[in-house]
Amino acid sequence: MKKFNTSPISGAQELLPGVQAVFNNLKTNIANVYKSHGYFDVETPSIERTEILLAKAGGDTEKQIYKVVKTAESADAASQALRFDHTIPLARYVIEHENDLSFPFKVSQIGTNFRGERAQKGRFREFYQCDVDVIGRESLPIAYDADVISTLLDTFQSFELNTPVLARISNRKIIAGFMEAHNLNAISADIMNVIDHAEKVTPEQTKVSLEELELDKTTVKNILNLIELNGNRSSVVTALNELEIENDLFNQGVTELDQVLYLLESMNLSDQITADLKIVRGLDYYTGTVFEFILPEHKNIGSVCGGGRYDNLTKHFSNKSFPGVGGSIGLTRLFYILNEKNLLKSNIEELIDYAIIPISEHEFDEAMNVGQKLRDKNLSTTIVLTDKKLNDKLNYASKIAKHGIVIGEAEIGAKTLQAKNFITGEENTVNIEVVSNPEDFWAN
Repeated sequence: MKKFNTSPISGAQELLPGVQAVFNNLKTNIANVYKSHGYFDVETPSIERTEILLAKAGGDTEKQIYKVVKTAESADAASQALRFDHTIPLARYVIEHENDLSFPFKVSQIGTNFRGERAQKGRFREFYQCDVDVIGRESLPIAYDADVISTLLDTFQSFELNTPVLARISNRKIIAGFMEAHNLNAISADIMNVIDHAEKVTPEQTKVSLEELELDKTTVKNILNLIELNGNRSSVVTALNELEIENDLFNQGVTELDQVLYLLESMNLSDQITADLKIVRGLDYYTGTVFEFILPEHKNIGSVCGGGRYDNLTKHFSNKSFPGVGGSIGLTRLFYILNEKNLLKSNIEELIDYAIIPISEHEFDEAMNVGQKLRDKNLSTTIVLTDKKLNDKLNYASKIAKHGIVIGEAEIGAKTLQAKNFITGEENTVNIEVVSNPEDFWAN
């Protein structure tokens, strides 16, 4: 009987070794792709000052953050909390290390974040996020928006999924400029919220939500027509220009969307991208390009990646301007979905290469010698050091390794080892001197 409840707390992921191996492989793939696209990896602290985290968060963030409490902390000590994403800590990082960074600063962050939202299937309170961001000083060319999106698309290709991925791309300046042109700035946040939730409800419910904002029928119709625009660059940009909206912000958004989509097309990514005006992203620090990735054959699972341009985030920490653009893969949720739906092609082998089994403690030194030689050849190796019977040791070894090598007095004297392939049952005599190629290890 358990003395305590030993299950992980609600909203925390805990995997068995085999599944953890698959998760780790995805995480490694992400890090490798980010690096291949020229992003430098950094880590920011998991604990930040609460005022930093809430400087530009919006929504229900304050209700979701985990406060950090120290019993010895004085009453007037600065409040601290666990970070809920990587973006705001990165803004602080850039301000703190400005003089030691080269701009544009291309940076990746892979680590755990924490949100105290209601835990549910596929939603976690502790979760890995894998971010790529580009930060400029005073200005940042729009081409970097395409660079971030292409990097993330390349990352998903590295997963070798059984299903395609589609990047849905928009620009918040288009919606903001539309509302500015129609004198709707006073309720722009409310309208953005309705648009952000449009795909979670029926079109009729979206219409009702807009009407509840006391908008006239013509305005409601125009908004609904606008957010229904989606498709390839040419058709969507043409449709937006045909609206003939005389507003600088709107036209700037259309131009930026056109440029980002054009650059992605030039990288032969046309079949992986689409313009979609329903994409606005919930967090209010986004100012331009916004995007979300979906699996078109599994739309019900929602977004598997998202991000956008944020030109004003660091202004809460400094008078200087550091515009940025970034995207994030919620790896914990993504892995849960992919694993549950069997969408991962590759089946990562969690077994180690060799288990060395000394018959008694008198062979420990030789076993460790052989084990080290195997490791020197990049072959994962463990040594079974228990004092159990040989059959018990072999049974244990067969559960954790592909091959087993027994070492006793006879093997040491003959300078040869007998290795068994636990998967096929084949046995081979091997030379005690380990060679570099695993295939050449066998002395037939």
